[in-house]
Amino acid sequence: MKAKVHVTLKNGVLDPQGKAIGNALTGLGFAGVSGVRQGKYIEIELDERDAAKARATVEKMCKTLLANTVIENYRIDLDA
Repeated sequence: MKAKVHVTLKNGVLDPQGKAIGNALTGLGFAGVSGVRQGKYIEIELDERDAAKARATVEKMCKTLLANTVIENYRIDLDA
């Protein structure tokens, strides 16, 4: 099973890298760009067949290492 984890900053948390990306896009001529936020995308291959167990394992990974839950949100998508 493959887990796809999307980690993003919570609303209200400053995102200087997103701001820099937005400024660079505007400087390159992309009009109408605003509110750029950046994050992380992580793919994990699991030897688990049970979706509930796989989700629980990845939830624990996120809370332990992959996301700083004080300032970041995460979303988990599972593919069998």
